[in-house]
Order: sequence, then structure tokens, then C-alpha cells
Amino acid sequence: MFAVIKTGGKQYRVVPDDVLEVGKIEGEVGSIIQLNEVLVVGGDTPVLGIPTVAGASVAVEVLDHKRGPKVIAFKKRRRKNSRRKRGYRDEITVLRISEILTDGAKPTKGPRPKREKVAKEPAAEAAE
Repeated sequence: MFAVIKTGGKQYRVVPDDVLEVGKIEGEVGSIIQLNEVLVVGGDTPVLGIPTVAGASVAVEVLDHKRGPKVIAFKKRRRKNSRRKRGYRDEITVLRISEILTDGAKPTKGPRPKREKVAKEPAAEAAE
């Protein structure tokens, strides 16, 4: 099953367990939020929305908030040493698709537990 969602003025085709970067969305890291603008729900019998599918939503887990790559806007004109350099970094939210919900259902899955990092022992200590 897949869905086409709209967020931040862009459309994304998503399936469960996809990880994608979208424009900034309010939400705590590790929380589950619902995106309600679902344009298409696909599968055995695809459902097209006019403009959105009624009762459909996508549950997503917020993984991280970060900033995107720097975009440089450089303007140079021929005369009088006229130059302007301006940089910009977009705010990005990293999401994991938990599940695709239809008929007004509520999310059943919670956030995934975080993996604990295992500290590696230094090679000098292991040799002794």
C-alpha cells in the first residue's frame, strides 16, 4: 500500500517505513504526528481524492530536525565592482512513515525504541 501526501507545498509518494526529509514540521523528536492531506491511497483498489481522500491520514514519526545544505545566491554586475553574496539554509524535518490510515482510524504503532550505542573497547585494553 502506498499514499501520496502533500506537505510544505510539495507532494511525496510514501510507503510504510520510508524515511524522507520535508520542510520544517512542528513536533518533538520521537513523537508520532498525523499528516491529513492525503491525495491518493494506492493498493489493490486505488482511491483518488478530490482534492484529498476523506478520512485518510498518514502517521509519521519525527526522527530529527536539522538544516539543509547552504544555497548561495551570488549577483555580479559588470560595472563599479558591484557584487552581492547571500547564503540560505532551509529548516528540514526527517520523518519515518509509520503507517497509512484510512476511514478515520487512529495510529496503532508508537515510536520505535532508540538503539543504545555499544561502546567499543580500545584495542590496547583488549590485548592485555
